[in-house]
Amino acid sequence: MMPALLIVLAFFPVLAQEMSLPSDSLLRREVARMLMVGFRGDSINDSSDAARYVRDLHVGSIVLFDVDLTSDGPRKIGTRNVTSKERLARLTSQLQSYADEPLIIAADQEGGLVCRLKPEYGFKPTVNALYLGTQDNRDTTLYYASRIASEMRECGVNLNLAPVLDIHREDGPHLGHYKRCFSTDVDVIARNAGWFIDAHHSQGIMCAVKHFPGHGSALGDSHLGMVDITDTWNKRELEPFSNLIGQNKVDVVMTAHIYHRGLDPDYPATLSHKIVTDLLRNTLHYDGVVVTDDMYMEGILSQHSIADALALAINAGADILLVGNNIDTGFEPDRPFLLVDTIVNLVKTGRVPYERIHESSERILRLKGKIVLGFEL
Repeated sequence: MMPALLIVLAFFPVLAQEMSLPSDSLLRREVARMLMVGFRGDSINDSSDAARYVRDLHVGSIVLFDVDLTSDGPRKIGTRNVTSKERLARLTSQLQSYADEPLIIAADQEGGLVCRLKPEYGFKPTVNALYLGTQDNRDTTLYYASRIASEMRECGVNLNLAPVLDIHREDGPHLGHYKRCFSTDVDVIARNAGWFIDAHHSQGIMCAVKHFPGHGSALGDSHLGMVDITDTWNKRELEPFSNLIGQNKVDVVMTAHIYHRGLDPDYPATLSHKIVTDLLRNTLHYDGVVVTDDMYMEGILSQHSIADALALAINAGADILLVGNNIDTGFEPDRPFLLVDTIVNLVKTGRVPYERIHESSERILRLKGKIVLGFEL
């Protein structure tokens, strides 16, 4: 058995204990495992923020970017984590060396314009999802998706925050405009997304399908503020998710920061128990990991404090809380530590039951075991 897998499985007996509140050290460990965080730089050393997050805080996941959105100057490629294939491979190896259990390392590599591993850094060109959906050809989709997955594997990135399962709408400012969706046809979406995932699994790379419960009809951008899809959403937007969950192809589901008053009159999907637990888990029968979109996007923070948003997201059923630290409001080096403090306090004051932390930690450990075994679990 691989040493890394032994490390992962060693935590399961602890998680199997009764649901009384654990020691502070274990509670902090489990809470930190729920964070997916970003950092600055394409290399790290013992004093780097990334080293502190992984070695000292024990975050469960890292998210990589190639453009730094937090600086005052122009937004240029190669200003964040990805600058070349060689340096990225070295960076991910360094990150794993600081971890005492397998680290999830994620990037958005949809293809087309949403592409962190760009030709400018030595990676192969990609095509957008709409091109693949228009071709609707298994060999074509497998070819381009396999190229993406192969290069991710070579560079130590083990989770692709893709594919997009949203329905294409030409005038959608955040998705349709950038050709990020496969098609207007839900069957074409599910078919091509399934091939895309198959290609990744063949390379040992996991995928996060997005954005539940369907972002394609949105006429706003949740990066910038609250987006309401009540009047544009159609229940068929659930079908690609249901289809792939039914085929057992889904590793991770990413939620959207969008309101649908018919599904939940009070909260956006990421913060909604009715959408994440009642709809995704109970109706669509999904029991895998749920990751939020970035918790510092204006679609959340324009309506809620970060403490309230964290409590709502965890209680809704989210397992991994994405905090890229790459938003216009600026980079805060100690933000992951402060978030762990905040969540621990939410548990101790009764706003978040420890059972939810335990449940998410178990799911994340199963996901990490999948990485180690190459999808043999």
